[in-house]
Amino acid sequence: MPNDDKSFQNTLRELQIELVKFQRDLIATDKKLLVILEGRDAAGKDGTIKCIVEHLSPRETRVVALSKPSDRECSSWYFQRYVAHLPAAGELVLFNRSWYNRAGVERVMGFCTDEDYRAFMDTVIEFESMLVRSGIQLLKYYLDIERGTQRERLAERVTDPLKRWKRSPIDDSAQQRWDDYSAARNAMLARTHHPLAPWVVVRADHKHKARLELIRDLLSRQGYAGKRDELLLPDRDLIFEYDPVYLERDLIAR
Repeated sequence: MPNDDKSFQNTLRELQIELVKFQRDLIATDKKLLVILEGRDAAGKDGTIKCIVEHLSPRETRVVALSKPSDRECSSWYFQRYVAHLPAAGELVLFNRSWYNRAGVERVMGFCTDEDYRAFMDTVIEFESMLVRSGIQLLKYYLDIERGTQRERLAERVTDPLKRWKRSPIDDSAQQRWDDYSAARNAMLARTHHPLAPWVVVRADHKHKARLELIRDLLSRQGYAGKRDELLLPDRDLIFEYDPVYLERDLIAR
């Protein structure tokens, strides 16, 4: 394990250097990058985001993790509260969960009506296409874990005092409603995967590998000076653009 951790830290450092190079180019060319991270509870979104932003400029990097909407936000256009957090020129913005809450936890837990859900699914591609055509590069990652992995990680939130802040009442339903979340995820991926903003699935049972592969994939989609292409070859057994065939092959958790 110590050797594995050392190897991870060494590789992560190399990739973080690439992230710094990329951000310098992003700022210099006024590009806009929006990265969405979705996944079940305990899929590893927080840790992955920390690895990405650790050495980036805090002035041009923002992490957005919105809390429960207010009464006013609930009465507004669904996408409205997210629009305020979109990247301006030279910015990298990461959404730790996003408007896809409506297709996931809101759908499963009954926090939205069937009409709300249908309206979201019918309009989200149009909304994202508008963002991309306005000059925003949009990357959508779904961190996928097996049921047993989630069970173990949720248990750690109870026993580890440093992780108790992550615990929420919804944790208790994550395992009980596993099949419901699977069905919601499958519908979301199938209906909202499109050429301008495809879904990229990350097999995230192994935290370290998932973090490295996601960063590799993100950087492999960019052009910047000094790019080390040989370092940025994602393992396509662990990270891949969504296709329903991966469900049939059990490469996406059932």
